[in-house]
Amino acid sequence: MVRPHRDVRRRRRTLLVLASLALAGCTGAPEPAPGVAPSEPVTPSPSPSPERSGGTPPSEVAPAGDPLDVVTGLTNPWSLVFLEGTPIVSERNSGRVLELLDDGTAREVGAVAGLDPGVAEGGLLGLALDGQGRLYAFSTGQDGNRIQRFTLRGRPGSLALGAPETVLDAIPAGRRHNGGRIAFGPDGMLYAGVGDNGTPDVAQDTASLAGKILRMTPDGDVPADNPFPDSYVYSYGHRNVQGLAWSADGTMFASEFGQDTWDELNIITPGGNYGWPVAEGTSDGEFVDPVQQWEPAEASPSGIAVVGDTIFVANLRGEVLRSVPVPDPSRSEEHYAGAVGRLRAVAEGPDGRLWLVTGNTGSFYGTPRAGDDRVVTVGLAPR
Repeated sequence: MVRPHRDVRRRRRTLLVLASLALAGCTGAPEPAPGVAPSEPVTPSPSPSPERSGGTPPSEVAPAGDPLDVVTGLTNPWSLVFLEGTPIVSERNSGRVLELLDDGTAREVGAVAGLDPGVAEGGLLGLALDGQGRLYAFSTGQDGNRIQRFTLRGRPGSLALGAPETVLDAIPAGRRHNGGRIAFGPDGMLYAGVGDNGTPDVAQDTASLAGKILRMTPDGDVPADNPFPDSYVYSYGHRNVQGLAWSADGTMFASEFGQDTWDELNIITPGGNYGWPVAEGTSDGEFVDPVQQWEPAEASPSGIAVVGDTIFVANLRGEVLRSVPVPDPSRSEEHYAGAVGRLRAVAEGPDGRLWLVTGNTGSFYGTPRAGDDRVVTVGLAPR
């Protein structure tokens, strides 16, 4: 394992103390409600979020300095969240949940059981934390994709994964295109990207949860103000959503894998139809058009994060970090092209730095380098 840079270690020790004083509460509702019934969309009303990064004012920022290793030797890490300043990472194939320690090592918190080993693009995927420090995980089980919630016992450095609680199960699964990114929005609701499972036509069927972005309460109920009554479906016509994030004004952005023509960055509106499989990329207004699109060989946009007025997009095939200004999301700039290989996830750390997760191992797509996979950080500076 590679030890983190001294400045990274010092910032993390300070933040562990500060963040332990700041963990807030969050309330949820009862049991999950099944069923999807299409109808005319209505517009949800926002409410405060349990999970927002507090310190960055809405101004454009840019990466600064070379990437610094935090930890190496991971196998196909997929998602990254922070609990009281401590980074927590999912490993897709092993199902392990890891906490990254101050000495540059990764410690197993626990493993998500019952993964389906036959699903090539499934496994343990997205993670999210609510305001009570409970961990939500999207994974591929024997009976489909599911979202589970776990209590994290103990303190950072000695965390343990509690028993799973089902938030939502029987989400359609396939060998590929499972989506898997989850995040809490500024309305306190949990959002999940679900791919089309390799069956494109289901993306246009609002009675199916595949090829959609879903919205639910923290306990898995259908919110009363969802765009389709009694349905988890928030938007549809998606091929394979990989990143979810919100700007300070509440605008929702999502990154999406295309097929052969265009990858997309979209602004998500409730009830919106994003065109797949009828359209890939812009559609001359027939569907909701992306605000930016890239050729898949140059992009494959995965996780995204909004820091101030900048959207950061981690790219797999393109092996690049892109920055997109929130005020004009039709523009983008490339950073660190090829420096650490394929980028799976990006997050703003509580230390004010940008944290990147690589995706070079654990699949036939990547070419591992010495020490892969790794988590790295880079500095941020005003633009």
